[in-house]
Amino acid sequence: MTDFVPLTIAILTVSDSRTLETDTSGQALIEHLAGAGHLLGERALVRDDRYVLRAVVSRWIADPKIQVVISTGGTGLTGRDSTPEAIKPLFDKEIEGFGELFRAVSYDEIGTSTLQSRALAGLANGTVIFCLPGSTGACRTAWTKILEPQLDRRHRPCNFVELLPRFQEPAS
Repeated sequence: MTDFVPLTIAILTVSDSRTLETDTSGQALIEHLAGAGHLLGERALVRDDRYVLRAVVSRWIADPKIQVVISTGGTGLTGRDSTPEAIKPLFDKEIEGFGELFRAVSYDEIGTSTLQSRALAGLANGTVIFCLPGSTGACRTAWTKILEPQLDRRHRPCNFVELLPRFQEPAS
């Protein structure tokens, strides 16, 4: 049996109106990751500005201690929502199935409104990045139905931990 491996996860909230004190989505993600046995590497809250977003995430993907980045907010269709435009250029590979699966599981909770989510994920410099909507419910859904099992090395037949350079077996 494979042992659980705690990952170091950075949480980024994208919002023009929240503060760290009123950020229920970021706080929920922190509680979920801690409850699962993972470590909070860093937390930040930034305004919805693609260049500020990109700078924070770029710093985290350059940091070998940060293995996972989860952002919340800025994935909608309103004028200032720019998380996909900010983060997608950083990806070495996009995980297309993440957005598709997130919208599929969200459909059970919010119906066709899930069409307005531009949730996405990808790999950048050996770091897994997930961009979630800003609602606390969306963060809960993504964590419980997708992220928690996929960030657990024991999950089979495969999981995201196996994609992280530190956990890959050497080539023979």
